[in-house]
Amino acid sequence: MTLPRILVTGATGKTGIQAVKQLLEKGFPVRALAHRVDARSESLRSLGAEVQVGDMNDIDDMRTALKDIQRAYYCPPLLRDALTAGMVFAAAAQERRLEVVVAMSQWLADPRHTSVHTRETWLADKALSWMPDVDLVTVNPGWFADNYMAAMEPIAQFGMLPMPLGEGLNAPPSNEDIARVAVAALSNPAGHIGKNYRPTGPALLSPQDIAATFAKVLGRPVKYIDAPSGMFTKVARALGFPDFTVAQILCYFEDYKRGAFALGAPTQAVFEITGQRPATFEAIVRRYASGSPFARRTAGSMLRAMSGMLRIMLTSSLNPVAYARSHDIPTLRDAHLAADSADWLASHSAPSARPRRMPTTILAT
Repeated sequence: MTLPRILVTGATGKTGIQAVKQLLEKGFPVRALAHRVDARSESLRSLGAEVQVGDMNDIDDMRTALKDIQRAYYCPPLLRDALTAGMVFAAAAQERRLEVVVAMSQWLADPRHTSVHTRETWLADKALSWMPDVDLVTVNPGWFADNYMAAMEPIAQFGMLPMPLGEGLNAPPSNEDIARVAVAALSNPAGHIGKNYRPTGPALLSPQDIAATFAKVLGRPVKYIDAPSGMFTKVARALGFPDFTVAQILCYFEDYKRGAFALGAPTQAVFEITGQRPATFEAIVRRYASGSPFARRTAGSMLRAMSGMLRIMLTSSLNPVAYARSHDIPTLRDAHLAADSADWLASHSAPSARPRRMPTTILAT
């Protein structure tokens, strides 16, 4: 039996690269759409994927990427023009009459969100749902476990988890588990068409729980510090994140603090769809720590971390209001966070899925 050829967009991103690997392991022919040739795209090529370089905002590139494709995982990056990319993909996918698209959305997606990227994601979701001849499955995870790993260096070297999370709770999913949900729907779409899945980790964690898990894995004390948002922007800019991305993440931190990612979590999506239990946060941290040069404390790593701290101190913070004004970012007169939207809250909660906190003693089991 000839298996359908599957396109993965954003193939070198967090879940894209995992989806490519998992599909290849199942024997599917995979075309990986990447923005550029680099070590990540070449690693996928070495595994057997067909790699195509293209722009997700270019209709000709997308038409080429979808030639002879039957199914697709649409996974856009957190960059400007999410609506354009979504519309371009929807147009090309409809032209090619794909069997099914599994689309990466976002837990916070809302038409009046303070984040323009989130508003455009909501609109792109609508465009994808309007494809008359293409079936759709939506995956809308919240705050990834991977996001905490960006702080691995200060966690390991200075014993600090400095993130502006307030006292918000989250059930962080791994990149691999999110990809497993998408791959399950791509592999056997029957029963998934029209569904909306939210993969999470197995337990709600506080920022203190997150810090305690890092401490357990690294074998040294780690303290959570509710860092000011301005400090986060300095760190993110020093690490090379685009200002647009930084401005959007600032909005997500505010929703995090307000409990938006705790709503309805944890879910059973990963187990029910894939048959595998979602990875615990401890297991995820152990995997990252084992492969990260930042996790080992040596004289050289400490010197490098101190140099990085100096670079952060010398980096200017981002003023999101001034940035939006100077870059013509559309703003709404009465925009709101997801956690402040009655419509969003009504559509994202269910009586049987109210937020709950697991006892700390079983978080890392």
